[in-house]
Amino acid sequence: MGLRDDLERFREVGEQRREDLADFIQYGDLAGGQGSIQIPVKIVSLPEFEYDQRDQGGVGQGDGGTPDTGQPVGQPQPQPGDDDGDDGEPGEEGGDHEYYEMDPEEFAEELDEELGLDLEPKGKRVIEEKEGPFTDLTRSGPDSTLDFERMFKEGLKRKLAMDFDEEFLRELCKVEGIEPREVFEWARGENLPVSMAWVEEAYSEIPDEERSTWDSIEEVEANVERESVQQKIRREGIKHVPFRREDERYRYPEIIEEKEKNVVVVNIRDVSGSMREKKRELVERTFTPLDWYLQGKYDNAEFIYIAHDADAWEVERDDFFGIRSGGGTKISSAYELAAELLEEYPWSDWNRYVFAAGDSENSSNDTEERVIPRMEEIPANLHAYVETQPSGNAINATHAEELERHFGTDSDDVAVAYVNSKDDVTDAIYEILSTEGETDE
Repeated sequence: MGLRDDLERFREVGEQRREDLADFIQYGDLAGGQGSIQIPVKIVSLPEFEYDQRDQGGVGQGDGGTPDTGQPVGQPQPQPGDDDGDDGEPGEEGGDHEYYEMDPEEFAEELDEELGLDLEPKGKRVIEEKEGPFTDLTRSGPDSTLDFERMFKEGLKRKLAMDFDEEFLRELCKVEGIEPREVFEWARGENLPVSMAWVEEAYSEIPDEERSTWDSIEEVEANVERESVQQKIRREGIKHVPFRREDERYRYPEIIEEKEKNVVVVNIRDVSGSMREKKRELVERTFTPLDWYLQGKYDNAEFIYIAHDADAWEVERDDFFGIRSGGGTKISSAYELAAELLEEYPWSDWNRYVFAAGDSENSSNDTEERVIPRMEEIPANLHAYVETQPSGNAINATHAEELERHFGTDSDDVAVAYVNSKDDVTDAIYEILSTEGETDE
């Protein structure tokens, strides 16, 4: 089998596994904890190496219990009594299904691939500060961290800006009949950074017998070679570069904050009398993959489960999907409890997701007057509501519609999804997770 064939087979296996994942989310048995997920898979032959069948020769062996010529190594010869035919009776015991076991992290990667998601978790709580590269500068520090290169450049720039050929100007002062003002104006015309005071002092130091050395400035220019600042530095060395204290800068490391990607997920479920078995199943089928996905995406994941009818209370995960009450419905009670419980998970340190689900039935005016204000008061990466109505919308099932009407269908941090059957689950998960993905762009 060639390498190209192997790669093609591995692609087929990957595609098949993602198809199995989607089927599992919609129709599979979601029972189990959050540690690992067992995905039932179809039997797919993985690529394997084998001997070239065109070469019919085998490993030559002798008699006496050793393999015959051409027999694959490691396989015993058939013995008397071995039945390798098809005459036996069919077995009565059922065979085990094949499973692919993945942890939440791998589950999240596969779901990203399947749904085309690109959610990048944010790091929030600082867990460690460490020194990074020496990229920052300060005015004080140990000599070993002095940025000499920078200091030299600053001194060199000053040297270039302030220095000039003093000897050449002194020769100009020897021109017959010239005055200090003429020397100064010539220097300024040449952009030399010289002061009138310096020219006057240099002029006064010229002996009287040298004051008629030159007839004109042009004669000086023709006979005296001017030295540039760069030539002077090369001749004198860096000892004449004017370093100053203000040029000193000391390197110190950038402080890098290592942030942990924390998430707290609040799952809210309506357990009132109208939430019968099919509705509860759709909630579980939607919420469980969301939990697995976020657990796989973040370094540290905490989960809160809230059940509510007209009142709300916190429950364990094992009880969350099975509870059923005979009471009425007041969704705001769950958000009031969520706000209280989230005080232990400050928004500055924790990513937050608040997922609620039910059949959209709510007490009169509760959605508009209490739920929506509470949602707006609770900062979160994403608020989501999942409506589960297997038989279609009931007349008084308006909660999801009211949320959409208030927040809009293109909100950055509020998603509303409708799940009427198992076939809607994957689309609902995409609707929720892709909405949160848009906030990161």
